[in-house]
Amino acid sequence: MTQPQIYLDNAATTALRPEALAAMMEFLQQNHANPSSVYGQAVAAKMALDAAATDIAAIIGASRREIYFTGSGTESINWALKSAAHMAKPHGNHIITTSIEHHAVLHTCQALEKEGFEVTYLAVDAHGMVCPAAFAAAVRPDTILASIMLANNEVGNILPVAEIAAKLKEINADRQYKILLHTDAVQAACHIPIDVAARGADLLSMSAHKLHGPKGVGALYIRRGVKLPPFIHGGGHERGRRAGTENVAGIVGFAAAAALAHAEMAAEAPRQAALRDNFIAKILQAVPHSRLNGHPTQRLPGNINITFDFIEGEGMLLLLDAKGIAASSGSACTSGSLDPSHVLLAMGVPHESAHGSLRLTLSKYTQSSDLDRLLEALPPIVARLRSMSPLWEDFQKKENTS
Repeated sequence: MTQPQIYLDNAATTALRPEALAAMMEFLQQNHANPSSVYGQAVAAKMALDAAATDIAAIIGASRREIYFTGSGTESINWALKSAAHMAKPHGNHIITTSIEHHAVLHTCQALEKEGFEVTYLAVDAHGMVCPAAFAAAVRPDTILASIMLANNEVGNILPVAEIAAKLKEINADRQYKILLHTDAVQAACHIPIDVAARGADLLSMSAHKLHGPKGVGALYIRRGVKLPPFIHGGGHERGRRAGTENVAGIVGFAAAAALAHAEMAAEAPRQAALRDNFIAKILQAVPHSRLNGHPTQRLPGNINITFDFIEGEGMLLLLDAKGIAASSGSACTSGSLDPSHVLLAMGVPHESAHGSLRLTLSKYTQSSDLDRLLEALPPIVARLRSMSPLWEDFQKKENTS
C-alpha cells in the first residue's frame, strides 16, 4: 500500500486550511460584486474587506487603517522599499539591509542601486545573526531607509529587529529626517508573536500563503503618520494607495487563516519546536559530517536546515521525492538555480558544503510520524549519494592515510 505524501516545504507555501476555503466560498460563488460599487452585494463585499483588515491588524497590534492589501508578500516588499526610497530621496540615498534577506528585498535593493541609491548589506555571524551595534555603525547622514527581516526564510533565524529598532530610535532622535524601518515578516507572521509597536517597525510585509491562507494575497502595514506614496496607480482602491480591484475572496481567506493561526500559536509553536529539536538531535547523531545551519535556539519553531557534507542537495530532494517526501534545499524562489544558498554563503558555510543543504519546514499538519519516516529514509539516501561522490572518496582517502 502506498504511504501518504509527507510535505515538509511549508516555508515555500502551506496547504490552504479548510476554514479559510470555507470563508472564501461566499465570495467565489455567491457574492462576486466589486467592493467599490454601491449596491447591496458590493457593500457586503466592502464590509468583508474591512473586517479582514481589522482581523489582520489585531494580529500585529496595529489599527485597521494601517493595513493595506497587496497581491503578494513580494509586492508588499517592493511597495515599501521603492516608495519609501523615492519619497525620501531629497533627504538622502542610503539604504541598509542584510546579506541574508529574501530575494524580494535583495533584488529590489539592487534595482534601487541602478537608480543611484547606495545600499549597505550588513554581514552576519556564523549563526546568521545581525549585530544591532553593526547596524548602528552603518548609519550615515544620508541614510533614509532600513529593511531587516524578522525571520529568515532559509535557516529560520529570528533576527533582533526590536533591538535594531531601539538603536534606530536613538539615532532618529537627533535627525531631522527620520530613517524608516521596514521588516519582512512573511515567514514570521502567525509563527511567532508580532507587535509592531514593540518591534519598532514603520512598515511590515506579510503573505497569506505562508500561514495556510491562499496564494496571491499579501499585506503591507504602514504606520500611521508615514505618508508612503502609491506603488500601483489607476484607481482609488485601498484608500487611494494601491489601485486595483481587491481580491475579496483571497483577502477573506487570508484573514480567516491568520486569525486561526494566531489563536493556535501559543500551543502550536512549542509543539513544532519539540518536533524540530527531536529530529535535529536524532539526524545529527544518525548521519556523520552533518550540522545544523542557523541559530540553535533563536529560530522559527518549524524550521530545520542541515548541511550534509560531500553531497549535492538536489540529489537528496529527488530521492526523498521518490519516497513521497517533499522538502527543499533553500528558497523556493531560487529553486531552479544551480548556485548555493546566498544565506549559507553569507554565514561562512563553504561553497561545496552549501550545496548539500536540506531545508525542512513544518506546519500544523506535520506529525511526529512524518519525521520518523524521514529519519528512516534520509540516512540511507545520504550514504548512497556519498558512495557516488568524489568529495567523499577524497575525504575517506585522507582519513585512512592520516
